[in-house]
Amino acid sequence: MPSAQPPRAVFVMDPVHLPLLFPPPLMERLRQVADIDTALVVRDLTDPAAAPALAGAEVLITGWGCPRLDADALVAAPKLRAVLHAAGSVRSLIGDALWDGGVTVSSAVTGNALPVAEYTLAMILLAGKGAFAHRERFRATHTHPSPAETAATGNLGRRVGVIGASRVGRRLLELLRPFDFAVSLYDPYVDPAEAAALGAEPLPLEDLLRRSDIVSLHAPDIPETHRMLDRERLALIRDGGVLVNTSRGALVDTSALTDELVAGRLSAVLDVTDPEPLPAASPLYTLPNVFLTPHIAGSLGNELARLGRVVTDELERLAAGLPLAHEVRHADLARVA
Repeated sequence: MPSAQPPRAVFVMDPVHLPLLFPPPLMERLRQVADIDTALVVRDLTDPAAAPALAGAEVLITGWGCPRLDADALVAAPKLRAVLHAAGSVRSLIGDALWDGGVTVSSAVTGNALPVAEYTLAMILLAGKGAFAHRERFRATHTHPSPAETAATGNLGRRVGVIGASRVGRRLLELLRPFDFAVSLYDPYVDPAEAAALGAEPLPLEDLLRRSDIVSLHAPDIPETHRMLDRERLALIRDGGVLVNTSRGALVDTSALTDELVAGRLSAVLDVTDPEPLPAASPLYTLPNVFLTPHIAGSLGNELARLGRVVTDELERLAAGLPLAHEVRHADLARVA
């Protein structure tokens, strides 16, 4: 049942993100359903100036720059009953004390998955056309390639291997359907029938690596996936293969991948790395077979308003006593990104 009084809410994030997450129309919707000081943005839960607002807060609206929320959050905000996260995964944000305390958690991770999947699709299509290598060649020679130089180029029938049926992975699989790709999927939580429904052939990881022309990573960053693409598994990718990583850098052994790329056996599209950013001396900044970007696949600029809209919708549901549409359950974090 909805409360007789609107829930009291507090923003907890880096204030630089607030105007893009909640432009005026969304901010007005928040004011209509919550008791919220839109001029107050908390970054430090121990800040004495924020103590009165946090003491009465039932809802924290969080985003990038929010500190980890654990037992100290419940001390600062003893009335807390919901965290609405205007960003992606809450895996590193929410501590056990909140899960154990029954605090409801919602995330705009589904909204953030869309631009990541769109970016990944674009990179796959460009990689299949050899766009990155042809650009480098064109800059150096100012001449068009010969038919012999483009014989291995093209997206018709190219096999794309997707690792991880996360929210991004599932959206990417959907976006790949109109194209003439053969698509494979590795995800230990997805059975063959579900993989088929997603439009992919299920394969063990090693088989996927051996058979794919382009491998795209979308697994969660958990202990079981740390450096899942180690030296031995990277060596399974066929000569001339492309690795696309818009997930987490820690899924790949950076040293082993660097060796493969320096040797020229593989190419890579890397929006994330480990460490991030890479050391200034890393050859990945200048290799012609590496397309390296500074973690831009996720929501940027006007795309942040999509995340704010998800959170605003959730707060309206919360105020009306309705189930949240994007609630995150602790048990699900092991299998989704």
